[in-house]
Amino acid sequence: MRIKVFLFHFFCFLFIFSASAPGQEGPVPAKDEASRVSGEKNGTAAIEGKFDEDFVDDFDEADTDAPIISDPLEPVNRGIFWFNDKLYFYLLKPVARGLRIVPEPARISFSNFFTNLATPVRFANAILQLKFGDAGNELARFVVNTTVGIGGLFDPAKRWAGVRKKEEDFGQTLGRYGMKPGIFIVLPLLGPTNSRDCLGRVADYFIDPWQYAIEAKDLEIIVLTVFETVNEISLDKDTYESIKRQALDPYAFIKNAQTQRREGMVGE
Repeated sequence: MRIKVFLFHFFCFLFIFSASAPGQEGPVPAKDEASRVSGEKNGTAAIEGKFDEDFVDDFDEADTDAPIISDPLEPVNRGIFWFNDKLYFYLLKPVARGLRIVPEPARISFSNFFTNLATPVRFANAILQLKFGDAGNELARFVVNTTVGIGGLFDPAKRWAGVRKKEEDFGQTLGRYGMKPGIFIVLPLLGPTNSRDCLGRVADYFIDPWQYAIEAKDLEIIVLTVFETVNEISLDKDTYESIKRQALDPYAFIKNAQTQRREGMVGE
């Protein structure tokens, strides 16, 4: 079993098992946490290994009656959140700034390439959710961008036809069929998620073409994943820094915003 799969399983099931331990906190109302943060009018993006350009819009449109967030692992989660925060500011962000010497159009092309390569994950999950229109859009995008877009380096499907990618993953598929989000989890390096989405990531791993398109070793796959992450951060406009400046409690803000965003995606 590859290293990445092992890490997913290890952290997910470790946290799920720990949730049953006594002396932990119970569910926390997300709307109570929201009152502890400021700057919500401007909205900022959560860090999940890479930034999602639609995060701000999703959060701004979220229902004010936020779902209940179960966070029995809060002390552990906050410790991992602190680790990820330091990793971001002392390693990932400086490297991303250095990568900005590469012209932005080239970095956007790298991002387009990775997005196009992940089409099978989005397509398969759209089919599983019976979203055949979205699946058709993904298939059309893949054909156009792989051919006219030169292997996915460019996005003519979006530029010419206005066909945008549809974010779909197995965590959303599980939610679509009634599985609850479970407990809130912060994974080292991978960022905030929940037990349902954590299991969904494991399933998506086996659909990910990286595992089959190239005969790469674990180290090479990890290097490519890190490069993808750093490249996305280089394109980001310092949104995580905005969270740090505006939110009284960045952990609570991201937990609330990430949960609302994911539930909104499941309900679409």
